[in-house]
Amino acid sequence: MVQTPPLPQDAQQSAADSRAAPVNGTAAQAPVFVFDSGVGGLSVLRSLLAELPDERFVYLADSAHVPYGDRPQTFIVERTLAIARYAREACGAKAFVIACNTATAAAVAQVRAHWPDWVVVGIEPAVKPAALQTRTGVIGILATSNTLASERFSGLVEGFASDCRVVAQPCPGLVECIEAGDIDGPDVRRLLTGFVGALVEQGADVIVLGCTHYPFVAPVVQALAGPAVQVLETGEAVARETRRRLTVDGLLAESGCGGLPPLSLLATGSVQALQASASRLLGLSVLPLQVAC
Repeated sequence: MVQTPPLPQDAQQSAADSRAAPVNGTAAQAPVFVFDSGVGGLSVLRSLLAELPDERFVYLADSAHVPYGDRPQTFIVERTLAIARYAREACGAKAFVIACNTATAAAVAQVRAHWPDWVVVGIEPAVKPAALQTRTGVIGILATSNTLASERFSGLVEGFASDCRVVAQPCPGLVECIEAGDIDGPDVRRLLTGFVGALVEQGADVIVLGCTHYPFVAPVVQALAGPAVQVLETGEAVARETRRRLTVDGLLAESGCGGLPPLSLLATGSVQALQASASRLLGLSVLPLQVAC
């Protein structure tokens, strides 16, 4: 069993604020917990905020351990389970959104096994829509090494794109650039020129962004790939699935946040980095708190 360390005093107060029940005391007013290894999940949070404006959200960046892309699978599973336990026990979350492709591939099954009655939503590369939309029969995938090596990814390809040629391109260094705030600078462009060029050269006319960090560099990907290539991400699909699951379980909030903060930002690493990214990427002015979990 993964042990969760005690929380600092300020984090305890933040968690108490997050799970405090509104006057009507309904479970539907509990927060939706969203997590990623770093700031990439903010791309999913953006879609969730648009799709579910009456919900309260807690976003945690596990920035003390970013990136997950080349970490051992056992480490990713342990971190995901520890964060899930924190979401339930400290924040009283009604739903857990794994806004990280690598963590979904490694650990979503374990989270669901531990808490079978909890709303748990993961994210996967958009292989199925890519297979439906390609004209050349060649699909390009930009993702982390762990996502591309996972059984879950192999299952997606076998299940939905067996009649296509899938060109998988790992992207070492890209998450680190985005975490550092570089989404269109020379380093990002240099990396993406090689990654995207390799896919286009092999005839890909659809490129799937298989990491939640990558939508923030989608304009650069599109410019390098050219107008004939479609670039797909999955944040909106995750938001729709979260709405569906909350509706089915009778947990959809319909009357706002009950006077509680609509969004809390948490980080296991630098709060300044998360605050800067949330402001720059989403226009949010929320002061994050540092937590241990």
